[in-house]
Amino acid sequence: MIFVLAGTSDARQLAVGLVRAGFPVLASTATENGARELEKDGVAVRWGRLDERAMAALLKARGARLVLDASHPFAEEAHKTAMRAAEAVGIPYLRYERPSQEDEVAHDPLVTVVDSYEAAAEEALRRKGTVFLTTGSKTLALFAEKLQGDPAIRLVVRVLPTVENLELCRRLGIEQKNIIAMQGPFSQSLNRALYEHVKPDVIVTKESGKEGSVTEKFGAAREMGIPVILIRRPRLSYGRVYTAFDAVLEAVSHFYGNRREGR
Repeated sequence: MIFVLAGTSDARQLAVGLVRAGFPVLASTATENGARELEKDGVAVRWGRLDERAMAALLKARGARLVLDASHPFAEEAHKTAMRAAEAVGIPYLRYERPSQEDEVAHDPLVTVVDSYEAAAEEALRRKGTVFLTTGSKTLALFAEKLQGDPAIRLVVRVLPTVENLELCRRLGIEQKNIIAMQGPFSQSLNRALYEHVKPDVIVTKESGKEGSVTEKFGAAREMGIPVILIRRPRLSYGRVYTAFDAVLEAVSHFYGNRREGR
């Protein structure tokens, strides 16, 4: 069995491709909604977050021969957990990393590249004005704590339209008028419409690749002359990393075959 950390749109496509290629797959997602999407395509799936011990136990119980980590580029803890769990049970760990678009936008004079969420919050604090945050809910508390106390800053957030996210915004004191709850991906024209509505002085986003609509976000910002703070991906030593589906399938065939033949 190949254990696939999934949950994103490209990870789901990869899991489906492996099943269609004849490999036994168990996909893992953080949320029930992500699991439902995979089940529709006939992929065996479990959902819910796992720590290192629980993941290692699952790998051993299910006789996993390979871990394929296709989770989001910014799912840093998931990457670390998967690497340690694979090592604990003695099976290969492969990483599928969606291609980066940092080089395409980093030299734009409107773009400031930073290495962390904390650095992005500090940069936004320095700039003041209306800050449009498009980094999701996981680090929302960090930005709210850093920015909301400054009367010269209006924090507007874009989050997924879930009850949990709206409750989080309420707890953090983010006013309803400053919440945009929408499910992406967003086209360049829709991003522009949102920017025209919010009128941001700066946009905070992360380099999540083509699938994260980086091009569309930056295209609209460039058209309107809005500065962007771009958070660089976490820099981890993954070992074996692949950025194309064909390369992943070839690597899986090699490693899975070697495990099956006892080599």
